[in-house]
Amino acid sequence: MRKPLLLWRFFVIGDVFLIDTVEKAMDFIKATNWKGSVLGLERIGELMRLAGDVQKQLRFVHIAGTNGKGSTAAMAANVLATAGYKVGLFTSPFLEDFNELIQINGVKLPNDRLVFLCAQLQACAAQMEDAPTEYEIITALAFLHFFHEKCDIVVLEVGMGGRLDSTNVIDTPEVAVITAIGLDHMEYLGGTVEKIAGEKAGIIKGGLVVCHPQGETVKRVILEKCASVGAEATFAEVPFANTLANFTQSFKYSDERFSIPLLGSHQRQNAAVVIEITKALRRRGWEISDNALQEGLANTRWPGRFELIRTNPPFIIDVAHNPQGIQAALRTLQKVFPNRRFIFIFGVLADKDFKEMAELLLPHAKKIFLVTPENPRALPATELAEYFYSILSAQALPPQNKFVAKCDVFTCEEISQGIALATQAAEENAKKSVNNTAYANVICALGSLSLVGTVRKYVAN
Repeated sequence: MRKPLLLWRFFVIGDVFLIDTVEKAMDFIKATNWKGSVLGLERIGELMRLAGDVQKQLRFVHIAGTNGKGSTAAMAANVLATAGYKVGLFTSPFLEDFNELIQINGVKLPNDRLVFLCAQLQACAAQMEDAPTEYEIITALAFLHFFHEKCDIVVLEVGMGGRLDSTNVIDTPEVAVITAIGLDHMEYLGGTVEKIAGEKAGIIKGGLVVCHPQGETVKRVILEKCASVGAEATFAEVPFANTLANFTQSFKYSDERFSIPLLGSHQRQNAAVVIEITKALRRRGWEISDNALQEGLANTRWPGRFELIRTNPPFIIDVAHNPQGIQAALRTLQKVFPNRRFIFIFGVLADKDFKEMAELLLPHAKKIFLVTPENPRALPATELAEYFYSILSAQALPPQNKFVAKCDVFTCEEISQGIALATQAAEENAKKSVNNTAYANVICALGSLSLVGTVRKYVAN
């Protein structure tokens, strides 16, 4: 039997105020008295106990990793929804709208439910001596929404790491998933891929595990964790070849052909992971037909992942925000637009490896417009420019990325200015020549999810 929620009435006492509007709900979520980015399960555990431990009444596909978590989660959720299930999807961070974080069968969290659930959580959080973090509040909000709506299954993306991430308050999931692992959040998770893999593998509690292909040392870490808890791991194979047409790619996996509207070899590999997730869920008794798998993959939409938001001139946005993601985006650009150099709009957060990302971008760039993402953790464009100028003045990149051609770098005061200048440059170049690499006319904005969200909203308007 499901445990009852604590539906207490409360009065205005101290910092506790009546939540009856979306604005007050968001003020509650972003309250300054919550902790910042602090890993650990004690606070979320207490918060969920006060809320009735509703997560224990739900079933999950739990997804950790460095890159590809969101795309993998979106595809898996769509496959399950196509199979006829009521599917919760929790991802982070959001691209344009907070309510995107929490969805059921593609429908974002309604504002009236946001208000209602925040009022419940306020009553619970008010009883805690050790205040929760903002992310823990959001995680609890997702669990409550999925419980109230009686979801059959929830696809749950880890926020950071895995072992101590607030989503790991759940019991053993139907399937635990590990996507591609690389160096990111090293100040929290460790300075090597092996240490990071150990944190990600912390979501493994037994049962079935599906993994993206991994390097040998990372694979060993995952297998050791599986052995310690009696879990069974499957590593997805590399999909066979592919064809590309009209921003859709097709590939072969396990002697079957699949199509996805997400471009890049990394997305084919993410889709292969979803195919293995489907196989694992079938073993757990979930009924997912071959047709549901095919259609679910083919119909997945995941904004901001190598998304074409304008055709004339071509304007791509991609949420790549670390070196591994930048490499994947560049491979896809070269595949879709061969023999070109590009116009980039680029901005990063201060805790990212912006130097390596800059070194990766420069050989492929004709012009780069540097901007400051709308995020408190953003690296100012002026500071980012200093590193670009230091490379350009030396006329050389590190040996693995030999600098071969001139690139113009501009610092923009506003993101809108970067968009306008990049568009103007692309339009001028398109008039000169489409095929000559000297006249780049393809724009790509990348480097930060918050930047991409701003660009997407601005161009759409």
